[in-house]
Parts: sequence; structure tokens; C-alpha cells
Amino acid sequence: MPWSLKQMAERAAQELHDGSYVNLGIGMPTMVAAFTPPGITVTLQSENGLLGIGDFPMESQVDADLVNAGKQTITAIPGASYFSSAESFAMIRGGHINLAILGAMQVSEFGDLANWMVPGKLIKGMGGAMDLVAGAQRIVVIMEHSTKFGQPKIVKTCSLPLTGVRVVQRVITDICVLDVTPDGMRLMELAPGVCAGDVQSRTEPTILIPSEVAL
Repeated sequence: MPWSLKQMAERAAQELHDGSYVNLGIGMPTMVAAFTPPGITVTLQSENGLLGIGDFPMESQVDADLVNAGKQTITAIPGASYFSSAESFAMIRGGHINLAILGAMQVSEFGDLANWMVPGKLIKGMGGAMDLVAGAQRIVVIMEHSTKFGQPKIVKTCSLPLTGVRVVQRVITDICVLDVTPDGMRLMELAPGVCAGDVQSRTEPTILIPSEVAL
């Protein structure tokens, strides 16, 4: 049975490491913060100028002026730091963000990422994704495996405008976990009840299936 959005976020939270600085992309990635493993402390950064993002606020805590890059209202943890976008992007471009977990519309078999626009559709703006994929030390994508029309989102070559070339290291979808390797996509983990054949049938490029992953 495919993972739910909550279960995908829980799985993505396993990518968090103690003491790391993490940027969570707009949309589904923001759910990851709620599932930080016990005993793990991470510091969340938002490219609009906050280091030390807390939980989403209760209704009584909402401050309309305190938002993340996706315009969601947030809270700040004790000791949080506020700064300009220039300083924020200096952190990102300087390689000081250990991990960025981002959404995607397409990922190619060699880790090319398309996640910022669909031609002909309105967009809020480019955002910080292009800087994150260039500056963060590790990029993990969390997304549904197929579009709502059943088309593959893991493709041989991205047809949408690229955010970055060969930047993604791991992809977590509702049916599996795939790692990007020099030889192509390698299947690392399956959602319960999903077999490798199911993954391959919904993936455009041929995937590498280790012997330890059940068929």
C-alpha cells in the first residue's frame, strides 16, 4: 500500500541528522518538521530570513508578520535569529545548509531537478530553490511518484524548465525510496505491499534493483 503524505514526511524525517541545519521547501516538505526523530536536534532555516523555525502556530499564536518562504505562518524557537534575505542566501550559497528537502515536478534518472514552474501557468516567483540545489550539501526530494494523470515524475530527461542539473541525491515518493547514482536510479526501499515491478512500471528510466530488495 502506498505511503500517505504523512508517512512520506515521516520517512523523509529519517534523513535528518543531529546538529544539522536544514531547509524545508514549500509544500509537502514543510510537514517533515513535525516528525523529527526523538533525540535529534535540527535547526530549520527559511530563505526569507529566519534561522530557528518552530512548530506551526496554534490559532492563538498566529503572528501574520512571521511567515516562512511559502507564506505559511510559523513560530520561532528560543534563540532564533532574524536577518535579511541577503544574509540568508549567503548561508545557502556558502554551503552552510547541510540538507534541503524539496518538492519536485520532475526528477531525471541522473538527478536533474525541475520544481519551480510549468510553462504557461502562473507562478509566485522563482523562490530559493536554484540557490538551494547549488549550495546545500545534500538534496532530498519528496514527491508523489506519478502525476494526477498517471504520468511518471521520474523521467529519463526533464521536459520542464530545470532548477538544477545533477543535484538530487535521493528521492522519496509514495511507493519507494530511490537513490541517484552514476549508473542511474537505484531502488533502496519499498512502501509496504509495493513490489519492484510496480515501481518500474511507473518510472520512465530503467531502475537498478539490488538483490536485497524484494521483487
